[in-house]
Amino acid sequence: MEESTLFYSSLALLFLFLAFNLLFQSKHRHENLPPSPLSLPIIGHLHLLINPPLHRPFLQLSKKLGPVFSLRLGSRLAVVVSSLSVIQECLTKNDIVLANRPNLLLSKHLGYNHTTVVSAPYGDYWRNLRRICTIEIFSPNRLNKFHGIRKDEVRRLLLKLSHNSREAFAKVELKSMFTDLILNNLMRMMAGKIYFGEDVSDDGEAKEFRELIAEVVEYSGAGNPADYLPILNWAGNYEKKLLELFKRMDGFLQGLIDERRNANGGNMMIDHLLSLQESEPENYTDQTIKGLIVVLLFAGTDTSAVTLEWAMSNLLNNPEVLKKAKAEIDAQVGEERLIDESDIAKLPYLQNIMSETLRLYPAAPLLVPHKTSDDCTIGGYNVPSNTIVLINAWAIQRDPELWDDP
Repeated sequence: MEESTLFYSSLALLFLFLAFNLLFQSKHRHENLPPSPLSLPIIGHLHLLINPPLHRPFLQLSKKLGPVFSLRLGSRLAVVVSSLSVIQECLTKNDIVLANRPNLLLSKHLGYNHTTVVSAPYGDYWRNLRRICTIEIFSPNRLNKFHGIRKDEVRRLLLKLSHNSREAFAKVELKSMFTDLILNNLMRMMAGKIYFGEDVSDDGEAKEFRELIAEVVEYSGAGNPADYLPILNWAGNYEKKLLELFKRMDGFLQGLIDERRNANGGNMMIDHLLSLQESEPENYTDQTIKGLIVVLLFAGTDTSAVTLEWAMSNLLNNPEVLKKAKAEIDAQVGEERLIDESDIAKLPYLQNIMSETLRLYPAAPLLVPHKTSDDCTIGGYNVPSNTIVLINAWAIQRDPELWDDP
């Protein structure tokens, strides 16, 4: 009896929500919106998010509808851009209007209520976060301080690969090795921790970190239906699960900060930010530092690992390119030592290989979503405020009108 009552109550709430939503949409019709494919009742085009990756079907839609088209994702409007000239318009004429990000549940909870450098709204606070990243984290001086860590992690990876193939040729799964390489690099530079490999000092802490990373990756992405049809969030407990994950992640990151604070000085990134906290406490709160760590971990890990994996795959499938790259390295570096970061400037062919890999296989094919903060025009179409704008970089970087051999 109770289950039946709950079912009919849920059904009634769903219909009420849909009725209000339809009423709201009918009162706020916009003229001259970008063209749109046929949609389903209520959910619109939300079903397209079920089967990622999205950049390929979006390219097919752009061939039918034009370089700018719109989608109704539940209660939210999205516009997809697949033209270089229109993107240039977005980044010049509409740069301020498109400077914000959509408020997704993931950035609300794991992004400290949209306050990280990726999701913070455009303004003074965001500019301060960008200043911190530019000067205090990514400046050449700061990065050079961790050169030894990066060099050591590459050496450890090569030793592992050589050990695996000591007796004969052996199959290796590079994606996981690259992920371990990047995560160890980041955690050693930020907190002096090794969580992957044979030199792990605290197995329990390392296991917790790996589990947290895996769970966040599982929940990440711009394609969660609960962000576009709130009733699904209520029915599936998505937000509740995110809150539980956030509490664990926040506790783990706070533990790292407290540990470095109690160490009373050091050369890690967290040490540097804590020293700045003493003179500028309002700009370097613990929450700000945790937000920076979150962005570095989740924006820098999978993107780097996927790019390296594609580069290796392309080299193995194009042996003539691999041979030229090896010849350049032998000529400029020699065979007596490993490549160092200072050698990269002398290796233009290798640089071109990485540039071509990034063109053909961008780690984020649709980039980070934008959100309009006001009504604007994109490609001659009217786009209302609070619209999600997706840029199909993958399609543009393979456009035969822009590239001789895409």
